[in-house]
Amino acid sequence: MKINFVKIKNFRKLQNCKIEFSDKETIFVGANNSGKTTAMDALISFLEKKEFKTQDFTITNWNELNKIAEVWVTKADLAEEDKSLGLLEPYLPSLDLWIDVNISELRYVSHLIPTLDWVGGLLGIRLILQPKKIEALIEEYTIVRQKVIKLNSDSGKSVNLWPTDFWQFCEKKLNTYFEIKTYILDPEKFDEDQAITESNPALEGNPLKGLIKVDTINAQRGFSDPNSDAPESQNTKNLSSQLRSYYEKHLNPSVDPTIDDLDALESLSKAQTVFDNNLHTRFKKSLDELQELNYPGFGNPTITLSSLIKEEDGLTHDSAVRYQIDKGLTLPEKYNGLGYQNLISIVFKLITYRENWMKAGKKTTENDEIIEPIHLVLVEEPEAHLHAQVQQVFIKKAYDILRKHKELGNKTDFTTQLVISTHSSYIAHQKFESLRYFKRNTLLIPISEVLSLKSVFDSTKPEEKETEKFVIRYLNTTHNDLFFADAAILVEGPAERMLVPHFIKNNHPILDSCYITILEIGGSHAHRLKPLIEKLGLNTLIITDLDSQEKFSDTSKNPPQDKYRKCQPKKGAKQITNNDTLKNWNPKLEEIDKLLKLNFENKLLTDNPIRVSYQTEVNISGVKVYPYTFEDALVLENIETFKTISATAGLLKKMVNAAKESDANTSAERAYLAINSEGAKKAEFALDVLYFKDPKSLKIPKYIEEGLNWLSNVLKPQKHIVESETEVL
Repeated sequence: MKINFVKIKNFRKLQNCKIEFSDKETIFVGANNSGKTTAMDALISFLEKKEFKTQDFTITNWNELNKIAEVWVTKADLAEEDKSLGLLEPYLPSLDLWIDVNISELRYVSHLIPTLDWVGGLLGIRLILQPKKIEALIEEYTIVRQKVIKLNSDSGKSVNLWPTDFWQFCEKKLNTYFEIKTYILDPEKFDEDQAITESNPALEGNPLKGLIKVDTINAQRGFSDPNSDAPESQNTKNLSSQLRSYYEKHLNPSVDPTIDDLDALESLSKAQTVFDNNLHTRFKKSLDELQELNYPGFGNPTITLSSLIKEEDGLTHDSAVRYQIDKGLTLPEKYNGLGYQNLISIVFKLITYRENWMKAGKKTTENDEIIEPIHLVLVEEPEAHLHAQVQQVFIKKAYDILRKHKELGNKTDFTTQLVISTHSSYIAHQKFESLRYFKRNTLLIPISEVLSLKSVFDSTKPEEKETEKFVIRYLNTTHNDLFFADAAILVEGPAERMLVPHFIKNNHPILDSCYITILEIGGSHAHRLKPLIEKLGLNTLIITDLDSQEKFSDTSKNPPQDKYRKCQPKKGAKQITNNDTLKNWNPKLEEIDKLLKLNFENKLLTDNPIRVSYQTEVNISGVKVYPYTFEDALVLENIETFKTISATAGLLKKMVNAAKESDANTSAERAYLAINSEGAKKAEFALDVLYFKDPKSLKIPKYIEEGLNWLSNVLKPQKHIVESETEVL
């Protein structure tokens, strides 16, 4: 048995989204404020906490709910349809939970079977926040609202008294008049938005009891600095207390003792007797003096002393947990790094959750005997206070820790599903198929949708399977920053990767305030990211090269064969590009003449926010030249600046010499030959440029500047939306 997927509706910015669950780990990724935490809170609220606030509703839904409630107040005689739950349901938070169940597990879900014809497979229930009794809600709201209206009318004033509308009423009364109700869904319509009808009554009690155990590790946790005087430092639960709690529940020998526990209990009893005798001896003189006071009381009882040595007392002091540094040398836990303490703390929580689920402790009751078939563990931002080096360790080991029990492991009787929300590229590392990407929309209404990245590539097609392998391997080397960015810039080589960030920092404040990931992918491979980037809907600027080539006849072959070789770009020379991105993705053109004539608007895909930028015409004192790559474009656009550089060696020296040519065409030709000369080091060129010239003094090549301007214009309104969401939600 396992959770197959959930559908969340009307919960904050998740107005209507489906989240597929992996068999083991499911990892929520996405840009900041994209809905990852919202999804985690929805799971916690519906499956565990069962408490809600008005802010948990999709914010725009309150406009409709206010209109519905106002009818209750203003209409003289309410018809039955005015009091129908069906009016409210389209705007109420709900979670559809779909579980994949084997027919052999019928005993767990007998109360959820929709018909006697069900023979296994999907079972669905809807948990929805509804009025407990719609009539009582209407009556109470009408009374308090009409009282406010009458008071303003009688006084001739217009004062905003509580409640001004239904939202304000629910701010105080939501959990009084609303509760989670559960309905069975039709498994045959699992891919549809099913409506709840009057013939579908709500289930009694908690239908998930004995079915799913939910444990949560929130983001706001961890150890504070032991030397801090801040109040929060005093309230932090340390590892000693975690171990003590675990000991008390799972290991305490005095609870339901076994033969193995008798030795420990006997030793404690002997220790207590010795300690009591010592107390009597040490305190005898002082206590005898107290007896002489003859304090009036019932029978003038004699004072005696008795110690109580409890097993868990050995873990109550600050130094109960120590770290061994060397043989015979240890330090208390508070003197170790916070990151290391947090890793141990998180792991120990997972161990505790597992043992509690498996009823491994000694303190169990009759009600605890049922082990739920599904253990859902929710971990929010485990990277908080975890060093980058241990984040990958955590994600690799967390699930295995949750399964390390004799009844678990590879057995299928009980299922563990781990859900993690994260901003960390290290957490997302090597877990591509487990990633669920939260995609922000660009509308004024702040909502998100969720994409399962395992559906990006069709693994049944050999070509796409190979592309998937490349993409996963590449993203693993770049730490998956793509999944957390506001936008992506794909660049051709190391020179662009080093200099484009300076162009952004010095000239584009909007982009500098956004999370932009710059991926060095090369023109020959950038198009391989096409399925992924288009699936994400990510704002993307592709900065690539013309890579012009010309046809020639290879006379070394018999008969001679037509082939292509790289060449300096020129118009009217029947040249073509060797750049796969330009040929196969955007703008899907091959001829250099067409590429050079293409206007700004046609370099943007019509159905995705993906724009391409490549070298265009450069005008040097009235002479038109055409760069081949970023390096010669940078030189030709900054020709006067490069003339002043006193380079002594390498590619930069060749470029400086090219810039000093009096004829623009000769400068362009020498720059082209330099960049394509044997041993030309582009990364070294970029570093030399940064050494000799402040990037602020460099003019951005025109084709890159156009692309950065476009990206700024796209992100500017979206940045405003993000800020608004933060304030509202």
